[in-house]
Amino acid sequence: MTRKWFFCILTSLSLGGLGWALSSCSDFMETDSDRQIFDPALDQKTDSMFYTLGILKGLQQLADQYVMQGEMRGDLTATNSYTETDLRRLADFTADATNKYDSAYLYYHVINNCNYFIAHRDTSLRTGSRVVAIPEYAEALAVRAWTYLQLAKNYGSVPFFTTPLTSIGEANAQMETRDLQGICNELAPELAKFSGTAVPTYGNISAGVLNSSDSENPQEKNVVSRRAMIPVDIILGDLYLETHQYELAARSYFNYLRDNKWKLQQAYISPTNTYVYKVLEDKIPTGLSITVKGDYFQWENIFSITSTDDIITYIPLAANRLRGVVTELPRYFGYDFYSTTGGSATSNSRYLVERQIDASAGYKALSDAQEYYYNPGGTTGGSTVIKTADLGDLRRLVTMRQVSRDDSVFSVMIKFTSANVPIYRTATVYLRLAEALNRMGYPDAAFAILKDGINDDLLTYVMRGDSTDIDAGRYIRPETQTMLQTTVPFLSAENRASFEDNWSIHSRGTNYTQGAFSPYQYNTIVGRKLAEIAANGYPVSTTMADTINAVEDIICDEMALELAFEGNRFGDLTRIARHKNNSGLYGANYGSQWLARKLAYKAAGLEQRLLDEKNWYLPMK
Repeated sequence: MTRKWFFCILTSLSLGGLGWALSSCSDFMETDSDRQIFDPALDQKTDSMFYTLGILKGLQQLADQYVMQGEMRGDLTATNSYTETDLRRLADFTADATNKYDSAYLYYHVINNCNYFIAHRDTSLRTGSRVVAIPEYAEALAVRAWTYLQLAKNYGSVPFFTTPLTSIGEANAQMETRDLQGICNELAPELAKFSGTAVPTYGNISAGVLNSSDSENPQEKNVVSRRAMIPVDIILGDLYLETHQYELAARSYFNYLRDNKWKLQQAYISPTNTYVYKVLEDKIPTGLSITVKGDYFQWENIFSITSTDDIITYIPLAANRLRGVVTELPRYFGYDFYSTTGGSATSNSRYLVERQIDASAGYKALSDAQEYYYNPGGTTGGSTVIKTADLGDLRRLVTMRQVSRDDSVFSVMIKFTSANVPIYRTATVYLRLAEALNRMGYPDAAFAILKDGINDDLLTYVMRGDSTDIDAGRYIRPETQTMLQTTVPFLSAENRASFEDNWSIHSRGTNYTQGAFSPYQYNTIVGRKLAEIAANGYPVSTTMADTINAVEDIICDEMALELAFEGNRFGDLTRIARHKNNSGLYGANYGSQWLARKLAYKAAGLEQRLLDEKNWYLPMK
């Protein structure tokens, strides 16, 4: 019997070339080329752009599903009385093949378009000495790998093909399947040939005028085309990380960061921010100041409609239905992006009491448990008077804005108020790099990404040889210093200048984590996590394996604080659970137990069911 998702692909192909080619001519991802439909050859230089934009349109069509599959099954969201049945069943792991967020076709549609382009693109076309098709060819490889990765994370072992399907006979043929390891083995070698290839760029593209715009002063949504692309080295890093090839993952992430000079800017949140102050007014201590050094921006601006701070890759959705594919994500989280009501983006009229997704109690508790560090003297460093305030991590308070409407007070999640879906941010890459470095055997380097940032200061005040007192801030071991100058060479003579003022991640929500005088110290934070693991009944000791496991949990917490609700969470949890199962520490099924405990709040009996990995996956239809 023909698989449903194959039939859908073949139906779209039979309508003329690739399915995306037949949408409205006003779509902002559309092109003016009729060759896509009537003569789908790939022998002209301009074809690469046309087909690449078409492939990206396929990503638009799966954006909502990507986020819902990743977040509703994670530990950061909660349902409420307004939540629709399909979302509720995703959340409690009872979704069946009728669920509208369970469509393998959306993934395979993208894959088949990539396969077509890869199979038919003439990569020898040149302009002078430049091979003009290579950036788009590499992008098709990267998008295909990313899409297969999402399939395997959501469905387990999945049908795998790298040649385009164009007939019912091909769809009915016996199809091989691949799991995460098999997908990596098949796709990583070809991808690696294009390591360092820059993503295609076509300038800015208009996604339309916002429905709420004033007719005399229309607000246009623009898309930075290069930020709609998936970089080869990042998806390579993801493939290696998912399959426990930690050094290869770390090298791939580093290669991307080095080649593109991506460092973490300081992204601060002021306690006097409107949404923060509303909650913390009575808790903010006298003399609290923000530590600012180097390049910086306000953290919440990452998700504004005009900013690309911290964004490497996003899926941009249209400003209105006339301009292409739109998204339900803002509405699910309580914000009416497509409102025709005038006024600012923060107007009360755009907040929806009938939101369908809330933050979980666990997410709130994790955020509230964080300490906030500040220098009451207002200097940027060198002071021994660093104090702790009971403010929690401020990222939650700007992510989940406390708002009011119609006598109701509730929280609205702001990350989709631009109708863009972040796929990779600088923070995403650095956190996955930390995960890889930790499992390589360098938990101190991983912690440095959270605490100090991997920057020149690590050589000048953290790595000094006159002390080994970790609580004084000198927690980096000599072997880690060597690794950071050779294997993953952030701090080599060649690269040090590029990562000057490379900031830390935990400070984004808790301020002053850097240096020897902050209370946020390696031994202290790791010691707390070890005690937490021991309290769950595991035989914790002080071996390197125990430390790596504890630091991995700290990184997982940081992923929640920084990346909440962006679509990553369930995939992050299952990947880390596999790391733990693979290591064998505390037993071969420890990772499954860890995952099951995190998600047990969702439904009675779920903890026991999730001990079996087959119950992590959705049914494929």
